Amino acid sequence: MFSARLDWQATQNRLAEREAARRAADRPVLDLTVSNPTQVGLSYPAQALASALGDAGIARYEPAPFGAPLAREAVAADFARRGASVAAERIALTASSSESYALLFKLLCNPGDVVLVPQPSYPLFEYLARLEGLEPRPYHLRYDGRWRLDWDSLDLAGASALCLVNPNNPTGSFLSTDEWARLCTLAAEQDLPLIVDEVFADYGLVPAVDAAVTVAALSLPALTFCLGGLSKSAGLPQCKLGWIAALGPEPLVSEALRRLELVCDTYLSVGTPVQLALPALLALGADLRAQIKKRIETNRQRLATTFGRSSPCTLLPAEAGWSAILRVPALMTDEEWALTLIDRDGVLVQPGYFFDLEVGTSLVLSLLTHPATLAEGARRISARVG
Repeated sequence: MFSARLDWQATQNRLAEREAARRAADRPVLDLTVSNPTQVGLSYPAQALASALGDAGIARYEPAPFGAPLAREAVAADFARRGASVAAERIALTASSSESYALLFKLLCNPGDVVLVPQPSYPLFEYLARLEGLEPRPYHLRYDGRWRLDWDSLDLAGASALCLVNPNNPTGSFLSTDEWARLCTLAAEQDLPLIVDEVFADYGLVPAVDAAVTVAALSLPALTFCLGGLSKSAGLPQCKLGWIAALGPEPLVSEALRRLELVCDTYLSVGTPVQLALPALLALGADLRAQIKKRIETNRQRLATTFGRSSPCTLLPAEAGWSAILRVPALMTDEEWALTLIDRDGVLVQPGYFFDLEVGTSLVLSLLTHPATLAEGARRISARVG
């Protein structure tokens, strides 16, 4: 009766069970995994958001496959803010980054095809690919003091698309200029389209890459789709709007947009209110983005202080993003460390295996966490490890 796209019988992992049991017993939890910016004590302009979403134009429905022209122009202006010139005609609006992937998989792949996905990464690709009837094939990022693309793991044979998260989550690493050049050349030679997710690009932590870089500013020899959205760049996950920019050689882009228009027209999933509000929402997002940037910088400095040279833990360097990777002593597995911390210290962290991390025994923490919560949680981790 039901499809075999996913393992529907998968059980809840042990960490989720322990967390649920602790909360059910009304025992406090210091959650260092929260990734929802609306729940970490940031100052949201509620009235301004309500006003932006109250445009009288919501009484009319004027469907457009790629979205309302004024909204696409607003996204084009946001690309310009980040140093790239992208015509509004090359932009398609979606309901989220997840939907952007789903639409592009429909455009580029047939059921049973292989898509290349990064590892480590956020564990979403497995679901997105399999829900489209596709086979995700991992390629690896390796850490040697800096995260680098492992070219030996990049098997392009038979692949229909390559997905890249830049900067990566949770490693917080960008591809270098040389890596970009080599990857684009390989993709062009193999007629392999690139899907580049840039949702964390606004949150650079290192001055050299702190210019909100975007692949859209590069000369791209391969068909490339650049993904973004309000959820991360404007701190507005509740507004549910993402976008796709089609880039690369003009003949390929034109043909891709012609076909993508039919896919988008089939769903028409983006609501009128958020499209009409988009110019105002992107403007409001500037302050929210600044708050988030300050939060992640403050929290990362706190972690660097707590887990300094004398600590048995190592805070891995990062160039961008909302996550921090903490390498802990290999006295037990990363899952056992996470279970110990929730059971004995009331601290919730994510074990590295959730992200397929291969950097020793590691834990992943969210830099969005309220600073007081993160400081106390880091203190308890340090005490437990020590």
